Amino acid sequence: MRHYAKLFLALLALAWSNAAFAEVKMHFHSFNGSVFFGRYPHTFIVLEGTLDETGQQVNENYGFTAKRTTPAILTGPVEHDILIEEEKYIGSTNRHFTVTLTDAQYREVKALKDRWKNAPGKYYDLDTRNCIHFVGEMAKIAGLKVGYPKKMLRKPKQWLNYIGTLNPELGAKPL
Repeated sequence: MRHYAKLFLALLALAWSNAAFAEVKMHFHSFNGSVFFGRYPHTFIVLEGTLDETGQQVNENYGFTAKRTTPAILTGPVEHDILIEEEKYIGSTNRHFTVTLTDAQYREVKALKDRWKNAPGKYYDLDTRNCIHFVGEMAKIAGLKVGYPKKMLRKPKQWLNYIGTLNPELGAKPL
């Protein structure tokens, strides 16, 4: 009988430890950008971890961008796209802060990404619907306070630093 009790406790401990590791983290990144190297300043999210309900592994990232970089970006809405960064590139960007998502929040993030990706027409606008607005909506899903000061709408790194100050519980240090 004692053997079964030990086995039961071992299985219980194993189940508990697996449940404790089932979580999805959402990391908020910025890229400084450079006109000379063909990449403009940008912000995006990285999702990684394990869903609690299914055990499914998550390793994704999303940013919102114009489909093409042309002067038309400066004059109004243009065609849009969801940018997925290469894994090797992510390590060279700025990680500002991280939040933990519930499975429901993760599904909401995915649904929002799909809505922005599949929006009809020209949906990217440098001043009203750019990568900052996209990441801001993701932050709201996680329960963060978000603002869009006009002077930061083209400065993703500065904007994420600002979001860190709006949410002191993150412990984010300005980069």
